[in-house]
This record gives sequence, C-alpha cells and structure tokens, in this order.
Amino acid sequence: MSPQGERFRLPTAADEAREAQRLRARVARERREGREIVVVMGLGFVGSVMAAIVADSQRPDGKPGKFVMGMQRPSPRSFWKIPLLNRGVAPVKSEDPEVDVLIARCVREKKTLIATYTYEALRLADVVIVDVQCDYLKETLDNCRTGTTDMLALEESLAIIGERISPSALVLIETTVPPGTTEQVAYPIVKKAFERRGISSDPILAHSYERVMPGRNYVASIRDFWRVCSGIHAEARERVVTFLESVLNTREYPLTVLDRPIESETAKIVENSYRATILAFLDEWSRFAERNGVDLRKVIDAIRVRPTHSNIIFPGPGIGGYCLPKDGALGLWGYRHLLGWHDDIFRMTPLAIDINDTRALHVAELVRDALRNMGRPIAAAEILLLGAAYREDVGDTRYSGAELIVRRLTEMGAEMRVHDPYVERWWEFEAQDEYPKPGYSRARFFHRQDKLKDLRIEKDMWKAMAGVDAMVLAVRHAAYLELDPEQVVRAVGKPCAIIDCFCLLDDARIRRYFELGCEVKGMGRGHIQRIKESVRRGH
Repeated sequence: MSPQGERFRLPTAADEAREAQRLRARVARERREGREIVVVMGLGFVGSVMAAIVADSQRPDGKPGKFVMGMQRPSPRSFWKIPLLNRGVAPVKSEDPEVDVLIARCVREKKTLIATYTYEALRLADVVIVDVQCDYLKETLDNCRTGTTDMLALEESLAIIGERISPSALVLIETTVPPGTTEQVAYPIVKKAFERRGISSDPILAHSYERVMPGRNYVASIRDFWRVCSGIHAEARERVVTFLESVLNTREYPLTVLDRPIESETAKIVENSYRATILAFLDEWSRFAERNGVDLRKVIDAIRVRPTHSNIIFPGPGIGGYCLPKDGALGLWGYRHLLGWHDDIFRMTPLAIDINDTRALHVAELVRDALRNMGRPIAAAEILLLGAAYREDVGDTRYSGAELIVRRLTEMGAEMRVHDPYVERWWEFEAQDEYPKPGYSRARFFHRQDKLKDLRIEKDMWKAMAGVDAMVLAVRHAAYLELDPEQVVRAVGKPCAIIDCFCLLDDARIRRYFELGCEVKGMGRGHIQRIKESVRRGH
C-alpha cells in the first residue's frame, strides 16, 4: 500500500516472467538507439533521484545517452514505488520542485526511465548502481559501541548481482558502507559468483558516495555537487570516472578520484562523523545556555560572522536522518570486523553519536517543566508535535529526534498528536513491530509504546491545535516559522505551553506568548526567563 492508501497486488511468478520478457524487448530497442543500459538497485531517497538524473543525462549530440531501470524488490512495504514511478510520480516527497518535474519528464516525455521488480534486469545492464540500505543496528540508545552493521540486504544484493551481470558491467556502490566493504565484502561475493559461472575475469567494482541533502536543493545536491570515487583496479577507476562524467555536472564540480575504495569509503564516514561531532559539541553549550540566561542562537549568529566558523549550526532536538546518526559507527564496526583490529582507538566518534542520539530526551523535560509552571501535570496532557521529519522541508523521518520526543512523552503519560506537512505516514510508529527491522524499533527503549501504532499524522495544523496543553516546535518547516501567537492561542482555545526546539521563535513572539498567558521553554534559549520576568513586571 502506498503512503496515499492506494493498494497494489504483489506480482506472481507468471507476472515476473512477462516482466522479464518486456524488459528484454525494451532494452533491445534502447540499444539500437545507442543508449547505455543502467540499473539502479534501490528506489529510496537516493536511488530514485539518482535514477532520474542518469535518465535525464544527454550525449554531446543532445540525445539521451542512458536508459535506466530502477529496481525495487516486491515487498509489501515498498512495492508501491514501482507502479507509481512508472506513472511518472516520484516515490519520495520533497520541497525541491525539480524532483517531481525531473521524474515526470524522464518517464512520460523522454521515456528513458522505468521501474521494475525483477532481478532479470541485471542481465541486461551495462552499469549497476547499488543504493541498497546498509544500516547500523543499535542495541542501546546511549552506547553505539554495542551495535552491529546490518549488511544482509547489501550482501544478498551483491550475490544476486554476481549471479546475473555481464562480466563487462560496471558495479558502482553508492551505499554508505564500513571502510573495507568494496574490497573485503563486495569483491569476494561477486568474484565467487563469477567463478561459479565459469568467468575468470575480475568484476569491475567501484565506489562513489553521494552528498544528497533532501530539501529545496535535493536534485542539485546529487547532480551539481562534488563527488569522490574510486575503483578496485585501474579499469574500474577509468570506468567509474567515465560514467560519472557522463551523468553529473563534473565540469563545474570536478570528481576527486582516490586510489582505493577504502579511501572513498573512509572519506564518507569521516565527513559525516565530523559534522556529527560539531553538533554533539554544541549539546553541552545548549544546556549551559539554558541554565545561565544565554540565548545560544544569538551566540552562534555572532560566531558565524567569522569565516572560519561559518558552518556552525544549532543542533535542534538531535540530528536525525539516515547518515549522521550511524555513519561513524559503521567506521568503528569496519575497523574491528572487516579490517581485523581489536584495540580501541575511537573516542570522539562514538561519544558524538551517543550525545546526538539522546539529545531529544531533554525536550520531554522542558515540556514537563513548562506544564508544571502552569500547574498542569504531564500525565494525560494533550501535546501537539509540529514536525516529524529530521530536518526542515523534507518528509524523511528516519532517526528523527521527533520520534524520541513522542516516545518519551508517551512513556510519561502524555497523549500525542503530530502534524507535518511533508509526512503522510510515520512508519516508525505504524509499523514499529517490523520497522526498520523486526525487534529493532526504538520503541524497545521505552515503556507504554503499543498505542503509538495508531498514531497518525494530522492533516490540518490549526484543527490539531484545538484544546492542547502543550505544543512542541520540533522542526524548522516553512509552515511553522511565522506562526502568529494570537492565532495559535485562538486555535488552541486557551493558554498553553510552547516548547521551541529549533530556535523558531524570535524575542517578540516569545514575549507575546507570555503576554497571552502561555509558558515558553526553548532548547538553548536561556534568555527566555528574562523575557518572562520582564512581562510579569509590565515592561
């Protein structure tokens, strides 16, 4: 079933046979047009847009040079992506208008992009791009060292690739993986599959990581941005460079070509661990600011004037997203389990992950304290969370701090409502028995979580406000940035607690909420108490 509620019948063996026949006929036509055949495995947040970017690329003569088949296994949770993409409908929701336009153009006009569910597409490929998930499963919420890398889906995909591809096909791994994966995991799997097929040549394996940023520049962050790549041997490096130069804007954003895949794999891990560490560093200063009357937002703005510190940002209620919460842990795991080291050299990387993973829990404390100041208990309080996604203006809820806010407040007895203009189904709750993997929902870290399976996203923000005791501003979505305090209080029907997790409120609106009888708390906003006292004195 799609997020919109449309149901699709899962394909049968007979359907798959017909699909394979259809693909062979279609690929034969595309080859006669001189087009390279590309298969993208995995139609998630990266794979679906990467498939469209490749399909939209042109040869020097201005004609399409690629025919792309996006492939998604026909599971009950994700099969819907295939029929939707074949209609020209993007399977991901984004603030970037180019996503919908790009996919519709490639499917309906240029006819260079289709979606399929059969692995037989691999037999037809000149290039296979692997965008299959490689997750890190944490056993505790505050100690990432106890977790493990879940490489099963990636390893199974690599085995399927090795059993089917032409020996001349380029296999490009885009998935973020533990350092050593391409050479220590992918190569032996595909090489052994080749040997069972009587193929003596080495597979042509390469690694290149994307720097995708879902949001207003979603497409550009893949197509018009710097890339790092590498290959297991000279031919693989040459092939991946040639391919990426034919589909990405490498004239303005040149490729960085490294000698070995372990170097490009490490670059991705270090790049994201650096970002996670900066954000974790600000957690302690956020607490400092709250306790000592300091507005951390103004402090950060003052620091950012200095060019060398212009990338410092407020961390919000945890960092979320698919990459930053886990990538450093992939490095730790790879160091020990792929590369064979047993000493413990990592200090900052795992600590940063643990700090970021638990930062959202502080929001529940702010809600509790705000309600207490209003003489209301948190037990049975009606609380509206504004924002489910991990960052502004996207619909991606993976590892969002908002999830932990809901779980902690529910554990404390609150009744939760949620609004997010970009999220239609919050699978972390609806399917928490099996998402992201059976037994690995973050629900297991909290009590009283069963009822959250029935949590649904409210469609009307203003109606969702009616009667709430507290409202949590969790994400900097555009729809939340200019909320008028008087309109909010009218919609609620009474003064309520307002908790600002992401510096959405300026001082004027904070003051107005107090004047209307509300209580206001904010992460890193220690100066709020001064504003409250000023209002009480009538200043």
